[in-house]
Amino acid sequence: MRINQVVIPDLPALRRQKGITLDAISAATRIGKRYLDAIERGAFTLLPGGIYSISYIRQYARAVDFDEHELLELYFAATNSAAPAASTAALRDDAAPIPFRQYLPFIPRALFNVSIRKLRKT
Repeated sequence: MRINQVVIPDLPALRRQKGITLDAISAATRIGKRYLDAIERGAFTLLPGGIYSISYIRQYARAVDFDEHELLELYFAATNSAAPAASTAALRDDAAPIPFRQYLPFIPRALFNVSIRKLRKT
C-alpha cells in the first residue's frame, strides 16, 4: 500500500499469518481496535497524535513481531513529520537510560510531626 509515496507493508496479512487477531492485540495492549486498524491500513492521521501514536505503533509492532523502528520510520515519513528529539534518542538501541533521582524531596520535620499527630487522632 502507498501513502504519500511511502510503501506500507501488508500488516494485516502478517498478523493473520501469525494467527493473531485484532481483538487479542487490543486486549493485550489496551489499544482500541479502531487505532490498530488505522495502523494496519497506514491511516496514521486517525491516530491520536504525539507520543500516543508512537506508543501505539511500537506496541502493535511488538505484538505482530515486526520491526518497530521500521514501522515508526514509515509513520514519520507518511505523516511528513520529523521524529521528536526524545523519541529519536529512544529509538537508538545504544541510548543510555535516563538517570533516576535517588533521593526524596526534603520534608521539614515539623510538618512531618504535625501530619503524624493528626493521623493518630483519627
